[in-house]
This record gives sequence, C-alpha cells and structure tokens, in this order.
Amino acid sequence: MIKSGQILVRLMAPALRLVLGSALCLLLSGCDSPTEDAAVDPTSASGNDADLVFVNGHVYSLTWPAPSGIGMANPQSPRGGDAQGLAVKDGLIIAVGTNTAMKMYVGRETKVIDLGTATLVPGLVDSHTHVFELGRKLEQVDLTGASDEAEAVARVAAKAASVPAGEWIIGHGWDEGAWANNYPDKQLLTEQVPDHPVLMQSLHGFAVWGNQRALVAASIDAATPTPVGGEIHRLDNGEPSGLLLNRATQLLRAAVPQPSAADLRRQVSLALKQMATDGYVGVHEAGTTAEQMAVLEAMEADEDLPLRFYAMLSLRDEALMERWIERGIDEDNDSMLVTRAVKGYYDGALGSRGAHMLADYSDQPGHSGISGADYAFNAELAKRALAAGFQLAIHAIGDAGNRFTLDFIEQNQRAVTERHRIEHAQVIHAQDIVRFGKLGVIASMQPPHAVEDMAWAEERVGEERIRGAYAWRTLRAAKAQIIFNSDNPGSDHDIFYGLHAAVTRRDKSRLPKAGWRRHEAVTIEEAVRAYSQWAAFASFREAQTGQLAPGYWADLTVLNIDPFQVAAVNTDELLGGEVLMTVVGGEIVYDSRLSGNGGNAKNTGEKDTSRARAPVEVIPALGTDN
Repeated sequence: MIKSGQILVRLMAPALRLVLGSALCLLLSGCDSPTEDAAVDPTSASGNDADLVFVNGHVYSLTWPAPSGIGMANPQSPRGGDAQGLAVKDGLIIAVGTNTAMKMYVGRETKVIDLGTATLVPGLVDSHTHVFELGRKLEQVDLTGASDEAEAVARVAAKAASVPAGEWIIGHGWDEGAWANNYPDKQLLTEQVPDHPVLMQSLHGFAVWGNQRALVAASIDAATPTPVGGEIHRLDNGEPSGLLLNRATQLLRAAVPQPSAADLRRQVSLALKQMATDGYVGVHEAGTTAEQMAVLEAMEADEDLPLRFYAMLSLRDEALMERWIERGIDEDNDSMLVTRAVKGYYDGALGSRGAHMLADYSDQPGHSGISGADYAFNAELAKRALAAGFQLAIHAIGDAGNRFTLDFIEQNQRAVTERHRIEHAQVIHAQDIVRFGKLGVIASMQPPHAVEDMAWAEERVGEERIRGAYAWRTLRAAKAQIIFNSDNPGSDHDIFYGLHAAVTRRDKSRLPKAGWRRHEAVTIEEAVRAYSQWAAFASFREAQTGQLAPGYWADLTVLNIDPFQVAAVNTDELLGGEVLMTVVGGEIVYDSRLSGNGGNAKNTGEKDTSRARAPVEVIPALGTDN
C-alpha cells in the first residue's frame, strides 16, 4: 500500500519513464513557495477536492492593474508570476496561489500536473481568424513563403501528379503584397499544370491567380466585364492574364465546387484542433456564412466544438443577416458558440492597393483604392444589425476607410460601451487616432502584418502616412483599446511569432536589427493581455475569462518559456517558445506529452535549461499502510 501523502509520477508520453526523486518532496510541500496564501472561491468549501491542480509553475493571473499605455514596463507586473499553482473544479478556477496552498484541493481523484517551472497564462484567444479557410488550407497546396512564381508553380505541379485529371487543385499563401510589382500570369501555370483547373489564392485573400483551364471553367474571357471594386489583369490582346484582384476574385472562386457540409465540418474540425495545439482556447471567426453557421450549430449541438467560438456573421450574406436580425444576438456567454457580432468589409487590402486612401497611393498616382458600396458594404443592413444589438466589426485598412468607419460608428452607435471594432485599423490619419479612445472603438490588429508588410508599406503610402500605420503604441497612448490576432491563414498564428513581432517589430529572421518603426512596439505584458484578457473584453466575456481568478473559466495555456522574463533578457528568444498544454473549461484539449515532441519541436541541439520540461502528471496517494 502507498502511505498517505506519498505520490507517484506518471508520464503520459510512452517514451518517458516513471520518475521518483528528491524533487518530489517539494511538489506539494511549499518549501520553495512565496508566503502569500491562495486566492480561493468563497463559494467553495474549505478542502473541496479539485478535478485538476497545477503546481510548480510560473502562473501569471493578470489580475493586477494593466499598464498605462505609455510604453514603460508595468511596475506592478510580478517577475516570475504571481502564483505557483491553480486548482480547477467543474470547469472553473477555485483557487490560485502557492504550492502549499494547493495541497488542500488534492483528493483521491484529483489530477495533479507538475508544471516543472513552465508558465501558465490565461487562455490565448485568436480574435480575428478564418478557421474555415485555415482548415481548407491544411488540405491544400501551401504556397506560404514561395519566393517567386516558379517556386509556387512547382509546388502545385508536384501536387498535380497525385490528383486525377480534371479535379481542381487549390493553393494558398503567395504574397500579393510582396509580388505586387511583378504579378504572375497564367502562362507558366498552364504549361506546368495543363490537365487540372488551378486556383492560387493569395496570402491575405485579395488576389487570386489561375491557369487557362480554371479561367475556362469560370467562363472568364476577353468579353468578361470587370466587376465594380475589382480588377481583371489582361494581356495585350485583351484576354485575361489569369490574375484577379479584390472583388474580381469572386469570379474565379465561384467556379470551384462548393464544399459539402461534411467537407466544412471536417475542415473546421481540423483547423480547431490545430488552434488548440497552438495554445488557443478560443477564436473569433471574422465572417461566417449561412453554410458555415449551420455546421457550427450542428457541432455545438453535438458537443463537438473543442474551443470557444465567437462567430461574426458575414454582412455580405444578406439572407443570413435577415434571419439573425429577426432572431437577435446570443445572450448566453457560457455557450461554446456565441453569435453577437457582424463582420463587414469597407475597403480592400494595402498590398493589392485596394485599401481606400484619403489621397492617391504614393506608388500609383491616380488610384486611391476601393470602398463602400463598391466593395459590397451594405450600410443600411449594418445600421439595422447595430439597432438589433449586434457588435459591428468592420474591416478598414486605408486612412479613408478608417475615417469612414469611425464616422459610421459615431453616427449610429447608441453608447461607447457597445464595443464596436475596426478590423486591421492599418493606416490611420493622425486626426482619427484619438477617436478610437473617445468612441470606445476597439482596434483589432495583427502584429505579423507589420513585419510582413514593412518591405513595401512605406512605398505604398509615403513617409507621412506611414506614421499612422501599424501604430500600436500611438493608439495605446490615445487610450484606445487594442487586441492582437493573426488573420490566419493570411499570417502565421504562432503565438510566439505574434508576441515577438509585437515587442520587437522584427520579422522571423530577426530583422531589421533595430526594429521597424520600433517606437510603435508594445511591452510584453501588453502583448500577452492583447492576446488574452483584452480579447475577452472584445467578446463581452471579461467577467468569465481573460484572467486567472476564482470563479473564472479554467481556460489556460501552458508555455515552455516565461515570455515576461525572456522578453526582459533577449526578446528574440521568444521565437523559440512552445505550447505545452491547452485547457478549455477544465478539459485538456492539447497535451504535448501525447504529441510525441515533448513540447520542444522547435528546439534542437544542446539541451536548453532556460525552457521548462513537459508537464508531469502526479497521482495522489490512494490509501495508507496498515
């Protein structure tokens, strides 16, 4: 028999072995613990057994006051975290505190996780995603990082060798911004892949490129009129070149056979599994159609949604909008699927010169982008959605696009507490920056966009306008609420890439050395809050999640590095981090111990002792010796 108070250690990965040693006596002894007691849910009886207890971690509760926004390190931010452990029961946090304090919550059935100095933060949320697209991308040809047309075509040609002739091949991820001065055409793609219709979608979705077979399937020829708000690139003889921009992209996309409900469910399930693996407890889907909503509602009914899903209805799907305006917003925040926001597009993208600018593009005189009704923004329908209580989340990238959106919200919102959002808020005129704070409009922004666009962004808008672009610090100083996200699959949603871009303004190659417009960087605490606590606020859930405190949902992310401490020493080391565990409502939805990489897939070579090992499950004693 095992004596009371003893423990066994069980490691879930098959390659690992049982570990017993002197360190175990410290697990629940608290001999290395701070003196503060645990924060305890007053509704829980003392000694109430938890379902799940974490110990020996760097726990950051984010319950202390947020930083001021002026860019200085927050003096109230605790180094190494403000707790060591956390207890969970029935999906809620019941205690946060020291190792010693956690002992009272460990019972016969409690699962205890020794974090081994890993870091535990409030669950990460990607607050602007396209997970249906991500799921499709995971099944398609990945063009991300392709340096030129030839490389992208070679990847598709390799895929074509295993696909029956006549079936569509879809690629995704070529960079429409970086390639804007040397766009591809259909010639090479048609030569290399003649027997399959091919659709090559760009990184941010504002450009597509196809071969001749795809153009024929879509009935796009010399007589095809250019749609309002779009561009069809043409050869000298008037025939389409194979490249379409902005609203014209729908001409080619419409020819691709629509996925079935089963396809959509498979793809979104694949994407949500990937998001859980990457540390996210929830997503805000930026524009869901009627078909996608039907799939999500079926998954919720089947209890098949692993992450919290905040759906923004697509304003472009007018039939869907009519039904929801009549129905009204979801009032139940506890549901895994909550629908209370509407996503609209006011203008296009900066890379494809579709973003609406107050003055012409610096690198294309006579052109200032597209917007409004020309970009299928239905202002009257948006007003009706707002009147029905929906949160508006409007895509606006150019300074004219942002000004119109701010004007629209100011003229139509009932109160600043409605938390309307501008998605991207990419280039903002100096006179409009302060309006975000005054109007209570949330700036929903993507740190990767800045470091991915920096090679060409200033050329597009010029020296003066670039000062209001990707202006995170300036917005914070103006008391605007910001949130950070990825806009996946347009950008990599890796949280460590996002944090690194936010605090360094450097890309994955750690360039430029001094950081691009470094004065607009945020602190690591601001970045972590923008991916967690402030995202909770943006979805009206700040009373349920976004911090680690008794009574809050047990939505947690475990990291193998302490981003607060790493950023204080060498910010570039953030790129080496790994997610070890993701917990949603007290359920472990991703565990690196079961993935085969031990949470260290990025780390090779000599052992790095600055990174925590994979968590260890600890089994409490089940009886006493007689």
